[in-house]
Parts: sequence; structure tokens; C-alpha cells
Amino acid sequence: MKIGVDYYPEQWDRSLWSKDAELMAKTGVKTVRLAEFAWSRLEPNEDEYDFSWLDEVISIFSHYGIEIILCTPTNCPPLWLYEKYPEIVQVGVDGKPLQIGIRGHRCINNQIFLEYAMKITEEMARHYADHPSVVAWQIDNELEAYPCCCEACRDDFRIWLIDKYDSIENINKAFGNSVWSGEYSSITQIQPPTAYPSAWQNPSLCMEFYRFTSEITVKYVKIISSIIRRYCPKAKITTNTWFCEHMPDFYKLFDELDFVSYDNYPPVKIPEDPEAFYSHAFHLDLMRGIKEKNFWVMEQLSGPTGSWAPMSASPKPNMIMGYALQAFAHGADTVVHFRWRTAVTGAEMHWHGILDHSNVPGRRFFEFAELCKIASKLEILKDTQLISGIAILYSPEAEYALKNQPQTEGYYYFEQLKYFHAAFAKYGANIDVVSPETDLSQYKIVVAPALYVNNKAATENLYRYVMNGGTLVLTNRSGVKDKNNNCIIDSLPTVFKELVGAEVTEYDPIGNSEQKIVDFSGNEFVCREWCDILKLNTAKAYAQYADGYYLCCPAVTVNEYCKGLTYYVGTVCKSDFYEKFASRLMKQNGIPRLRGLSKGVEVTTRTNGIDEYIFFFNNSEQNTVIGLPKPMYSIIDSMGKDKIELKPFGMDVVRK
Repeated sequence: MKIGVDYYPEQWDRSLWSKDAELMAKTGVKTVRLAEFAWSRLEPNEDEYDFSWLDEVISIFSHYGIEIILCTPTNCPPLWLYEKYPEIVQVGVDGKPLQIGIRGHRCINNQIFLEYAMKITEEMARHYADHPSVVAWQIDNELEAYPCCCEACRDDFRIWLIDKYDSIENINKAFGNSVWSGEYSSITQIQPPTAYPSAWQNPSLCMEFYRFTSEITVKYVKIISSIIRRYCPKAKITTNTWFCEHMPDFYKLFDELDFVSYDNYPPVKIPEDPEAFYSHAFHLDLMRGIKEKNFWVMEQLSGPTGSWAPMSASPKPNMIMGYALQAFAHGADTVVHFRWRTAVTGAEMHWHGILDHSNVPGRRFFEFAELCKIASKLEILKDTQLISGIAILYSPEAEYALKNQPQTEGYYYFEQLKYFHAAFAKYGANIDVVSPETDLSQYKIVVAPALYVNNKAATENLYRYVMNGGTLVLTNRSGVKDKNNNCIIDSLPTVFKELVGAEVTEYDPIGNSEQKIVDFSGNEFVCREWCDILKLNTAKAYAQYADGYYLCCPAVTVNEYCKGLTYYVGTVCKSDFYEKFASRLMKQNGIPRLRGLSKGVEVTTRTNGIDEYIFFFNNSEQNTVIGLPKPMYSIIDSMGKDKIELKPFGMDVVRK
């Protein structure tokens, strides 16, 4: 378990390099990430490469035994390249080129940009081939499915559509272009979505452009990674990602990369609303689920954040340590903090690092140093992983489609995924967040919220899972659209009706209004946002509406199907419903439940197949005490304990 930092030597006087490396080594830093935005220093003029300064930096860190993550600097082309080839700039949905002057405005599909990106990558890969200190490569930075509307992207999109549909006539049919006289008579009439609100535009066109832009990003990653592998065949390659505005299909993005990397910035202010989601446990589990193996954090919270927004509050005591350990608890093997020293120039000078502008070690630095000591104790967890009996399915296309066409006030895709995740986590369960197409046979419970766009392979996967005895949970807004993002002519949940054993006779998008449901045990819960009014076929009612014009109509159902069970939750409730529901599902499926955990306490377990290590994290602002069923050995405190006492944002790890 390694702790690292992001370091930008090109931004600091050379006299600081050795001093920084020495202090990092004394503190316990094991890894640094370099060269992420340094293209102008590495190639100050066309075909004029200067690696001497980077060689010196790497030599210094190598002297102190610190490993290197080397980045392709392709996120920020030098200004001479923009000046010579202005056509490499992305074009926005308004048809205007983006203004250069900040990062990430290159079009990764532009052939001229690609040529230069490939050249700088090849020069770096050749120069640092098999360097013993370079343990990994990062491609670019925070790649998105950029909605670039430049001439090259527009033309390639047209060709991509023709290749997929064979003819203009087939595109018109798939898109339903008879609406608003939108039928194409020539390929030249096909345009990417415009600056109009996305919900006003053809949803089929929007979905296909999203798929196209996501594939372009995946293609770009494959091109750059293939160059690195040519010169560094043993290299471990990744790219860093986050929950960005234009998220690519993560499963495809990382398919040919060695591991997932995530930029992790948990909130420093705990919300007062008890229904608000603030824990990044869900985010971390989703990242682990992309490749279904452990991952890295490439940027981790180190101080107040601020750049395009005013500065946040400073992380409270234990937050820097606790949130890094939380990442380890959910499957991270390396956590790299952004950044070593807070920048004194540029737009990110208020996005704070471990050291402040003063360069004087303070509270956050000493907490970071303590984290490094604890991380060294956790080396015993090397080669451990999380094993779960519960899966939540994440669909990139469902997320995009529901963002593209908002359903009702307050409704958003990730909400229901997070409600279920938080409910199972309340009882100390490990939870995987995985693709709808993954092998589900290992799971006792699978939750598939809002599978809005039908994917044949995923649908067949769910039927197969239930037929073989699994317990499946589906929710409202499932099976609404076909693969072209058009509504299916059938009663909801369409392709899932046989599994569910019930159908929707009407739905009521109630937004932020509140109603009530009552389950079969008489427990009453508040529901909101969406109400499916269900007719039972083979299913039984699990809960009914307690008010409204559909009083006593089923709201939640359960259906026996072959060897398994399918539940259908036709509304969106508050957390108490999901907690009660999750508890029953875990009990029915023989999954152990930890009772009586205080709010905010998170429990996860990593195992190597022989020993189990339990992480207890207090993600709250109150002290907490957790009783243990038997004395256990604390890896952090090196002593046996019969109870866990945690300060706010404190962590303990015990061997079971």
C-alpha cells in the first residue's frame, strides 16, 4: 500500500528539487507523478526535444528510492502547436472554436494533433524505455467523451453512422426522423447535436453522438498506449478519470489498460441534510468494478480546493488521512495526493497541496506524514482484495440517456444506485459496482436501478442470473428505451415484464412532492419523484401506495421466476426504506449484517483468501465506539482490541 504525490518540477526552481525529494523520502512518500502538463518544456519548439531537466528530476527521485509515474503531456499542447495549426482546437456545440489559454482544448480526433501527440509519446517512451524507476505510465489527463463539433469530428461522425447503419434510409428509421421534418436526404445534412438544450434534440442522434465521442476517446487511448508498449513492453499503463460532465464508457476506456486510476476529492463539509450523499465509498466501489480488480487513486484531496470556484473549507483534522485510508479500504493499492506543494502561479494556485505557499510544514503535512507511516504498516494487505455477495449495476448509456432527457424534478440516475449502496453499506457489506454484462453468478443479490436503455446482452444476463437462483432488484424507468434511445411500444417494464411478473398501467412523475407507501409488515415510508402504478400478473405486492388516486395500488413487487426472485421498486423513497429493504434481502440470502453501526461508520473487508482484514472508518464528525464480537489485532495500533474507538474521520484496521 503506497502513498505518493503529484509533483510539477517545471513549476519550481531547480534548487528545490533535491530538497523536496529528500523531505518526501523522509516523510514516507513512495511514488511521484511527473510531466502531466509539461509538453512545452519537453518540446519547446517543433522537433526540438529537451529531456535533460526531467532526467535530472528522475535521477534525484531514483537516488531516494522513489518510484515514478510518467505521464504523456498530451492534455496541454504547447502554444506553438496551436499557433501553427489552429484547426487542432476543439469546436463547441455552438459551432465556435474553444478559446485556448487553459488546458484540455485539443481535439483528440484531429489528425494533426494525433501526429504530434504520437511523436512526443514516442520520444518519451524511447527515451525512458525500461527505466527501472518508471513503474507506470499515465495517458493524458482526465479524458472525457469530448463533444467536439469540428470539421474532422463531424465528417468522421457521418462516416461512423453510415458504417453502422449502411444507409441514410436506415438512419432515418432508427432515429425516427419523420418527427419535425428531420429526415436526411444526404449525408451532408447530418450534424452533431447543437447548443440547444439536449432534451429539445433528437435523443437517438444525441445517444449515437455520445457513443461516437466515447469510442473516439477509447481509440485515442489505444493509439497512445500502443506506442508506449512498443518501447516499454513491461509497462503498466493507465489513465486518470473522474465523474466528469462528459463521462466516456469507463468499461471500454480501461479495457486494454492495466488498471483504473481515479481522481478522488471527497467533500470537506458534511451536509446537514441526512438524505444527502457525501461518502465517496460508492465512487471508489464503482472504480474497482470497472475492471473488477484493485485500482489506484491518482489525485487525492490534500487541502482546500479552489480554481473555477471559490475556495472550499480546509479539510478537518483526520480527513486527509481518513479519506486516503477509505480509498485503501475500497480497493485502492496506491494513493497519490494532489499535490506536494501548492502552486504559487497559474489558475490552480488555490487548489491546495500538502505544503502551503509558505513552504512551511503545517498541520496537513504532519497528518500526511502520519498517513505514510500507517500505509507502511498496511503492506501486509498487499495482494488482498474485496469479495462481495452484492452487486449494483452501473450503465454508462442509462446515465447518459437520463441526463439527456430529465424525467422529473429531482430525479437523476445515480441517486437510486447510491441509495442502495448506502443501505447495504449500513450493515457492513462489501459491495461491487459492475457492468450489467459482467458474470453475475458469484452474487447473491444484484441491484439494477433504472436500466433505461435496453441492452440485449445485459437483459439476457439478468434473465440467466435469476433463472439460476439469483435475487434481482429492478426499479422504475427500466426498459423504457430501445437500443436507439427510442421508446418501446409495450407496457413497462417491457423486456423485463416476465421477470417482474407485473406491468405499469400508468406512471406519475411527482417530482419533489411527497407521498407514502406501506410495506407488507405495515411499515410506512415517504416516496417522491416517481410513482409507477403496477398491475400484478404473477408477482405479489411487497408495498402499496398509502395515498393519492392510486391508493392501495402496488408500489413494490416481488416475483418468483424459475429458481430466483425479482423485486421491482416502482418509486423513489428516502433512505429508511432502502435500509429496511436491504436488511431483509441480506437476511434472506444469508449475508451477515452488522447491527448498530453509528451513522457514518463504514466497514469493509479485504482478504487474501486466508486472512481477512476489516477496515472501520468513521466518516462523520462525532466520536464513535464499535464493539467487537471477539478481541482482534489492530494493524494500525499493533495491539489487540475488544472494541474500536474512532475520532471523527478516524480509521482502524483489524485482522479478523
